[in-house]
Amino acid sequence: MSQAILNNVEKLPADALFDIKQRFSKDPREVKVDLGIGAYRDENGKPWVLPSVRSAEKLVQEDPSYNHEYLGINGLPTLTSNAAKIILGEDSPALAEDRVISVQSLSGTGALHIAAKFISKFLPNRTLYLSNPTWANHHAIFQTQGVKTAIYSYWDSKTKSLDLEGYLQSIKNAPNGSIFVLHACAHNPTGLDPNQEQWNQILDAIAAKDHIAIFDSAYQGFASGDLNRDAFAVRLGIQKLSKVCPIFICQSFAKNIGLYGERVGCFHLVLPQQNDASANLVSIKTAVSSQLSKMIRSEVSNSPAYGAKVAAKILSTPHLTEQWHKDMITMSSRINKMRASLRDKLVSLKTPGTWDHIVGQCGMFSYTGLSPDMVERLESQHAVYLVSSGRISIAGLNDGNVDHVAKAIDEVVRNQAASSKF
Repeated sequence: MSQAILNNVEKLPADALFDIKQRFSKDPREVKVDLGIGAYRDENGKPWVLPSVRSAEKLVQEDPSYNHEYLGINGLPTLTSNAAKIILGEDSPALAEDRVISVQSLSGTGALHIAAKFISKFLPNRTLYLSNPTWANHHAIFQTQGVKTAIYSYWDSKTKSLDLEGYLQSIKNAPNGSIFVLHACAHNPTGLDPNQEQWNQILDAIAAKDHIAIFDSAYQGFASGDLNRDAFAVRLGIQKLSKVCPIFICQSFAKNIGLYGERVGCFHLVLPQQNDASANLVSIKTAVSSQLSKMIRSEVSNSPAYGAKVAAKILSTPHLTEQWHKDMITMSSRINKMRASLRDKLVSLKTPGTWDHIVGQCGMFSYTGLSPDMVERLESQHAVYLVSSGRISIAGLNDGNVDHVAKAIDEVVRNQAASSKF
């Protein structure tokens, strides 16, 4: 009996992205390109440590008080307070009114997990809506906490553009008080964001139904090189929604500071505006903070310290902050350059179809429109690796491989077109 106790455990398929990485590493072909990994690479295809990070690490390590002691349960205050200013803005009314609770998290994934646990306990029986498509891990994070998920319309595959009409209809059709996960900028996986006027329509529709918003902010500053521009949706959301509903913000510093493996992030909860005495706000903040502390303590005890200290040093030291802004421009500019290069090469090859959507998107990824069959052929025939949805990581392109990638895409598109004739 005891020997068979685990015999019914189901084997799950390997994580798609890490499975791609494994196949790529085993591929013996001399020319191969990994467009699956969601991490910035320099022109030589190598990981890039930001100059601001190198300087910050030196200052952190040379500080006479430097140590490896535990942080407080809710994280490093220098990080959480400055992170809130980065996403909400220095002049944020919510900060001025002391309506923001901020805790450190294990990057953006950890922040989403905190949101999921909080919703499961304090906002039960509400359906949570995710864009179609969305980052694959979104579903797992919320479903493992018992939160019921559904999808809202987002990507129009025929036009390779935002399905705004379907998006708004999904919001209207959802039961009042539902929860919507919104990508703050650089939507993953499509790279397609609503423009400012569309954000106004989306957030007005959410407000009209008393829905609750969770902003997933993984690419602020990385998408456009401008922190304020990339925070537009979040700040507009607070303006339109926080009069009656709480707003959740899940913030990652993996991409925009390049601290991928250090798992630096923050979870922010913006409380609704209070009509009665400020003592009520203090009471709510104290209660919510205590619940967040219990969740963090029971799962990770304390958040990681080293990456938090590096990020906090960058956010709180003017000359490092200035260098960080330059670093984000460096990354976003190179990615935009590679978007244009890939599009131009496909146009030059007269590859069937339209490819302007590649430059109309932003951030790390592009939803190319390539089918799973094309993706499979890209890997088998050309050693170009990407996920089956056709999403590519633009950061994996450089001047040395973009010709190969463009020619490979051209071949698989033409092959598919020829096959469909029979």
